[in-house]
Amino acid sequence: MAGTSGGSFRRPGASAGASASGRGLVRRRRRRWARWTAFGIAVVVAAAAGAGWAVYAKLSGNITPDEAAAAELARYEKERPTSLVKDARNILLIGSDSRQGDDNARYGRDSGTERSDTTILLHLSAGRGRATAVSLPRDLMVDMPGCRRPDGSRSAPRFAMFNQAFQLGGSACTIRTVEKLTDVRVDHHVVVDFHGFKRMVDAVDGVEVCLKEPIDDRAAKLRLPAGRVTLDGEQALGYVRARKSLGDGSDTERMERQQRFLGALVNKVRSNDVLLNPVKLYPVLDAATSSLTTDPDLASLRGLYELVRGLRDIPMEQVQFLTVPRQSYAYDANRDQLVEPAAERLFERLRTDTPVAITGTGAHGSAPLRPADSRDGSYGDSHAGPFAEPAVTVSPPPTFRGNTAAEDTCE
Repeated sequence: MAGTSGGSFRRPGASAGASASGRGLVRRRRRRWARWTAFGIAVVVAAAAGAGWAVYAKLSGNITPDEAAAAELARYEKERPTSLVKDARNILLIGSDSRQGDDNARYGRDSGTERSDTTILLHLSAGRGRATAVSLPRDLMVDMPGCRRPDGSRSAPRFAMFNQAFQLGGSACTIRTVEKLTDVRVDHHVVVDFHGFKRMVDAVDGVEVCLKEPIDDRAAKLRLPAGRVTLDGEQALGYVRARKSLGDGSDTERMERQQRFLGALVNKVRSNDVLLNPVKLYPVLDAATSSLTTDPDLASLRGLYELVRGLRDIPMEQVQFLTVPRQSYAYDANRDQLVEPAAERLFERLRTDTPVAITGTGAHGSAPLRPADSRDGSYGDSHAGPFAEPAVTVSPPPTFRGNTAAEDTCE
């Protein structure tokens, strides 16, 4: 029968490509491969998206929103300062000395209260070209407003040490006290305790500092050699909290030590080794977020990102740290009071988003300068004749003692 010899048998209507070894099978296999590949990609993408959402949800859920403070501040909104410069931000950073929790309890007896061990007013310029962190002494004598206590009762206004505000009425009382003192609007606040601070330092694999001489502080459980030393979380906490055994034992020197450490921490976090390495970045984010209690607007990754996204481009020399001008309180050498008018000049520059000039050895201000005459470049002079224009005295911008994140403490 024709076609039964010398050729292959074909079913009626079958094409040449339908055989088991033909091009049709190849196309079917390709189609099946494409479908499975697309399905596999979809599964991977979905898994990645799910994992990404899970990570985002975990990190965002780590942050504790300070709803009570938000409600209290809203109650006194009419009394609070107004922001003078759009997009400039002021964030109050509060280091709590709470002993609550197993890890914090090791640093002392839990009395049921907590004070602000460290308080820093951080000003971010509108264009995010500079950041200025101003330390407020915990022993500063200040006027405190009436505040809501944890039990719901209200205190009367008082004149007391600054760190009592946090003990009396938490972050809301501290914010209102700072605003009363500075007339600077506090836009956001962040509270971190001992345990959170240690976790953050450990998450970046320690922070390097430079010690001019060895440290042996039994109270802080700190023994360190002189020179460059990388501190882990426990050592860093002892280093920034130690007072009597380091330097002259003053709180002012301790604040300057804290500022230098924060500058080193900023440098470490901004280094490519951390920000561009997901393996190292996640524990940093996990430690940072789980350490924080913030105002509700910051209590999410999105809120934090909106705040700090512009900080990446600030030059390290424009990340400044200083202490508000202070001196011993007139009636108690163990307490502090502001130096005026230097302190008000500093607060005014924060309110108006004006650059702050700092120097490592400068005083709180400097003497007026006499600028050159606009006509011939000479300075005003009493011998210039009866028709000479009077010399003009212009006060230069005040200079404050401080340091920047770009400084190497070993140099």
